[in-house]
Amino acid sequence: MGATGYIGKFVVRELVGRGYKVVSFARERSGVDASTTAELTRQQLQGSEVRFGDVCDMNSLLKDGIRGERFDAVVSCLTSRTGGIKDAWMIDYQATHYALEAGKSAGASQFVLLSAICVQKPLLEFQRAKLQFEKELIESGLSYSIVRPTAFFKSLAGQVGSVKKGKPYIMFGNGELTSCKPISEADLARFMADCLEDPSKRNKILPIGGPGKAISAKEQGELLFELLGREPKFKKVPILMFDVIIPVLTVFSKLFPVLKDKAEFARIGRYYTSESMLVLNTATGQYDADATPSYGKDTLRDFYARVLKGGLAGQELGAHSMF
Repeated sequence: MGATGYIGKFVVRELVGRGYKVVSFARERSGVDASTTAELTRQQLQGSEVRFGDVCDMNSLLKDGIRGERFDAVVSCLTSRTGGIKDAWMIDYQATHYALEAGKSAGASQFVLLSAICVQKPLLEFQRAKLQFEKELIESGLSYSIVRPTAFFKSLAGQVGSVKKGKPYIMFGNGELTSCKPISEADLARFMADCLEDPSKRNKILPIGGPGKAISAKEQGELLFELLGREPKFKKVPILMFDVIIPVLTVFSKLFPVLKDKAEFARIGRYYTSESMLVLNTATGQYDADATPSYGKDTLRDFYARVLKGGLAGQELGAHSMF
């Protein structure tokens, strides 16, 4: 499930490469702005059997996806595209719930879920939706692996183009308010495939980051300028701007419901500029880089070097672009 998403495509390729018989369930039009056709989807998910339908419709899942066949496991990479309130509950909870129920009806005994490390501190609707499904999965009786990755490389690529063109790197506060251990799509796909095979990864919540030490926003900017051979040039934005915007949008959203998602997007922006994507020590309330597991071999330095040279083809930001 979620095979056409940013991580989903790599998970499908990894599973196919390991010799699994994979069925990918997808919409006939997918990708950023529904620009990916059914034929292109088949090409991207080559090696798997692509079946088309609506993951938000249980009948479609059973009729177009399961087709009365038996399945051993479900791997879900479903995630809401925008994080908007309705979208979050429709995808992060409801559609994933349908995937669980469809899998159970098809005899699946294992479920691997792509979640997010930020659900540790749930202040946003998509986090609450993910947590509600996580709880349901844990209580389902199926063997489960709940994978909570830190930041994806793509989520740290929003300013590559502008910095390359000579613009300053924009950071909130001093650029050291948050840190993360970003993980590549390929490494994350390998980790998720490992969950199907490694008994030690079953019936667990698995936070996971990439190799190396945690990196702050300022360090990300410094890395970009170093790779470009330029002196760092930063523009600091006060995080307090969100503390003005959010209350105003929240008040007006009560009068104009169309603004509810805009208020939520502002809260999402505030969250990611103030909370680290690392394991949270619940006893101290502090994020702990040392307690955040590392996996894989792909580094952010190599990723930045590659996109500075070849562009962001295949890494389109869509709704993930902040700047």
